[in-house]
Amino acid sequence: MSAARSGGGTIAFAPIRARAERRKGGAKALRALLPPASGAARLAQLGDDRVLAEMTRRVFCAGFSWRVIEAKWPSFEEAFLGFQPATLAAKPDAFWNKLKSDARIVRNNAKIQSVRGNARFVRDIAEEHGSFGSFLADWPSSDQAGLLGVLARRGNRLGGNTGQMLLRFLGWDGFVLSADVVACLRDAGLDIAAEVKSKGDLARVQEQFNAWAAETGLPYTHLSRICAMSIGENQPAEDMESGQSEG
Repeated sequence: MSAARSGGGTIAFAPIRARAERRKGGAKALRALLPPASGAARLAQLGDDRVLAEMTRRVFCAGFSWRVIEAKWPSFEEAFLGFQPATLAAKPDAFWNKLKSDARIVRNNAKIQSVRGNARFVRDIAEEHGSFGSFLADWPSSDQAGLLGVLARRGNRLGGNTGQMLLRFLGWDGFVLSADVVACLRDAGLDIAAEVKSKGDLARVQEQFNAWAAETGLPYTHLSRICAMSIGENQPAEDMESGQSEG
């Protein structure tokens, strides 16, 4: 079942794509499951408040029911003052302490405090680059590993899968290392662990996606989703469209 290798020992993407097409009912059906590719112009137009809002959504969804977070989201917007980074970064301890007992949101103190830290992070990046969206627009997809490193070092609770999902939901063109994507990479012959946590494994993943992007001309988001759809449980379209499953 492993993907065929092309000359020089590299992993070819064509067999992976063909397998995904068979599983999803053909090339046309597979294309219909791929999200629109976002460009740098759209990223540059993102408001810093929307970036911080998405950071917060991803942090609170991590390890929790995303449906609960979505249902309460209007109240999150209200409680966190529309996610204006400069406003939140300037709020005193009393504001944040009060949120710990605010029934409008999920009362997890560590995650509440992450909003404070990420407000400062977004504000600082915006001061350095004009806006957080401009910062993202200028960062190449060929170095997602480097961008994830910035999110982990300078952000709060934005490491690992949370950072990858944040980039996906903001519209940045990258991969998400879901269980199915990792299974696809390993099945194709890439020497990585079942959970990609080390810098070495992440570098190998990045190199492989860069090679596939050069081979196919496809966006990294599409490569990731096709990879996920080529293996594992064949999930229904409505689950994939929610963005909560597959790659």
